[in-house]
Amino acid sequence: MDQEQILSRITAMVADERRLRDSVAAGEIDSSAEHARLAELERELDQCWDLLRQRRAKSEFGENPDEAQPRSSSQVEGYLG
Repeated sequence: MDQEQILSRITAMVADERRLRDSVAAGEIDSSAEHARLAELERELDQCWDLLRQRRAKSEFGENPDEAQPRSSSQVEGYLG
């Protein structure tokens, strides 16, 4: 994925997150379904942000940003602040 595709994916996931919250508020889905999907979205968002940061770092240091690879959610979630 290039930078624009990653940003587009992030935008779509944020919109999905908003729809989920609205659906819960409207009583269309229960909170347990929302929590499961939100947890999944958060992991995917973290992976996208990580990939975007990798691409930007490679560009900044004269490397090929297309060599950046998505990392597993367990690796991304395991980062320390």
